[in-house]
Amino acid sequence: MTKLALKVDVDTWRGTRDGVPRLVELFARHQAGATFLFSLGPDHTGRAIRRVFRRGFLQKVSRTSVVEHYGIRTLLYGTLLPGPDIGRREAVLMRGVRDAGFEVGIHTWDHIRWQDFVAGKDAAWTEREMNKAAQRFEQIFGQPPRTHGAAGWQMNTAAYAHEATLQLDYASDGRGRCPFQPVDAEGRVLGVPQLPTTLPTLDELIGLDGLTADNVHQVILDQTSTPPQTGHVYTLHAELEGLRLLDTLDRLLSGWKQQGYQLVSCAEMFAGLDVGQLPRCQVEMGEIPGRSGTLALQGPAVVSS
Repeated sequence: MTKLALKVDVDTWRGTRDGVPRLVELFARHQAGATFLFSLGPDHTGRAIRRVFRRGFLQKVSRTSVVEHYGIRTLLYGTLLPGPDIGRREAVLMRGVRDAGFEVGIHTWDHIRWQDFVAGKDAAWTEREMNKAAQRFEQIFGQPPRTHGAAGWQMNTAAYAHEATLQLDYASDGRGRCPFQPVDAEGRVLGVPQLPTTLPTLDELIGLDGLTADNVHQVILDQTSTPPQTGHVYTLHAELEGLRLLDTLDRLLSGWKQQGYQLVSCAEMFAGLDVGQLPRCQVEMGEIPGRSGTLALQGPAVVSS
């Protein structure tokens, strides 16, 4: 049975507090595994206003009803309102997710700070941000993190290298077509194995070509109708699928089960891989249809000399 890993990016306090419990209930009803990646520090969502100058940002905002999905209060955190400390406020809830049998890992310390700045920062800045998240994770869960999924699919070379320093098992930091081992420009192993997101997200599709919350699931199911040998990784967001798009996700989960997929956590997918046989690929920065800005993409496989 082909595996389809469910990866939940939890970006905000509202998504943690309100969206995560609904997703836990839905996954339990479908007997689905999943990986929850938490933002562990301050919610500074309001600072995303800087992106207004990024090409394609305003078009995406107009399509995906950001205010409706995130709420006015969340969109003021870090500007007119102080950003709540998510990990401090929701530690009990986060441990409850783990205790319910789901994999937990790091999304980021400060989602907006990482997504907007990491691509241009040096190793010292990057490692400080990652260490803050790792330390908070251990405070909450009593053990070191085993996985990381980058906020906004934004990374730099130092971030990949530091994932190995943190002794992570694997990570899911970018977009791609199959599991792979990142390498640097000289072909040397960089960081830990990657399970990239292989499918488009709902917010990349809704509003295009007549797609709505009522019919967008069919487009994704069309893309998964022929299971690939290495399976799929689907990224969803607690703020979207966990709230107003919960019914859409429900239809997706039912459709994937009908297609014969086993719905699992990223850890379960990783456990079934022969890591030594993974293709070695560099990571490139590029664009994804429906999403503004550039993000980390799996490049072509590098042939060993």
